[in-house]
Amino acid sequence: MPDSAWSLNPRLKQDTIDIGDLPLCRVLVINDANYPWLLLVPRRPEAVEIIDLDEVERAQLMTEISRVGRALKDVTKCHKLNIAALGNVVPQLHVHLIARRSSDAAWPRPVWGVAPPLAYDAGEAQQFIGLLRRKIWLDNP
Repeated sequence: MPDSAWSLNPRLKQDTIDIGDLPLCRVLVINDANYPWLLLVPRRPEAVEIIDLDEVERAQLMTEISRVGRALKDVTKCHKLNIAALGNVVPQLHVHLIARRSSDAAWPRPVWGVAPPLAYDAGEAQQFIGLLRRKIWLDNP
């Protein structure tokens, strides 16, 4: 299905830095340096729940979650990887991948609302994104 009718929710666009596109999902970094935090957003109009994707798309989503999750864990050397599709605030289907460390501000609780968002320093963001792009295979050879 072409994704020409798809657009990123304005709230997600405001809170993220675009990394690139995998076959199904747009990969985004949440602009909060407190936690290494990525989003995968399937480029499918009207998708709110994982069950809104067809069987092939659901399999592709799991492949992309695994690929990005492994990259995030490798880059951050985190203790735990939190993966969730909640959508209570933003209904557009998106999957959170959050690298957690026992030393982070929210550990072991959920990250939402614990610490005010801390915007990335531009250089730090570019370094983090560069490492992720290479590990996720988003860099062009």
